[in-house]
Amino acid sequence: MNDVTNKRPDLSIDTLELINSELTGRLARQAESGARIDTQAGLLVGYVGAASAFLAVRHSQPVLTWLAFAAFAVAAGLGIAAYAVGTYQDVPDPRRLFNVYAPRPKSAALAALAARRVVAFEANAPKHQRKASLWWASVTALMIGVALMFAALYVHTGSHDRAVSHGVRPAATGRPAGLTED
Repeated sequence: MNDVTNKRPDLSIDTLELINSELTGRLARQAESGARIDTQAGLLVGYVGAASAFLAVRHSQPVLTWLAFAAFAVAAGLGIAAYAVGTYQDVPDPRRLFNVYAPRPKSAALAALAARRVVAFEANAPKHQRKASLWWASVTALMIGVALMFAALYVHTGSHDRAVSHGVRPAATGRPAGLTED
């Protein structure tokens, strides 16, 4: 931590306050983005459950159905992994903040806090990128699963006799076959 502040020239308090407010904002945006990914991952897993339940109660082409279920399972697993609780660094815990930084002059405390925020942001960045990558992979798997689901339903429905539409036969006319009304 000291190597970040010792290599810098003496900065004014105004400059340090500006740097600290920017770093605080970036950490807040990083945390907010992570929360949005968590929300989207939760919704995605719910959609996977609904799509799987829909497909399970339909008569569909078996191979495509199982491929769709496999894609849904991958999507759910990746979505849960994206949503998984992770540990993010924060700047510093309240007790340490008081005990360590209270006795320091304002400029020294601001410089040390800025250095800690930089370290926290850099430590959180790969975790955030991993979370975003998992979410995108789960969205891709979901889209593949939905495409396979539609294909399974279409192929199965298309293979039926066209005179029978979803289990309902055309109404009988009451005339023998081949006779028409004039």
